[in-house]
Amino acid sequence: MSRQTLHELIDRIPEEELAAAQRFLEYLVVSPACRAALSAPLDDEPVTAGDADAIARTQGELSTGKVVPHEDVLREFGLR
Repeated sequence: MSRQTLHELIDRIPEEELAAAQRFLEYLVVSPACRAALSAPLDDEPVTAGDADAIARTQGELSTGKVVPHEDVLREFGLR
């Protein structure tokens, strides 16, 4: 199959199906890892009290600027 054949098929897609065709084509062009993440089931585990505390603590640290830049972490582990 050639790109030309695909273009001809796209031209024949009914207007009401264009959004679905776009989503499918976008799905095909992402990396396999991204594709796996996109098709993974939603996380349905409940948020525990410990999770909620960690989330709140992290949000507080982010809002006050108490974060370590990514470049600093890479440098600390000798990756930069």
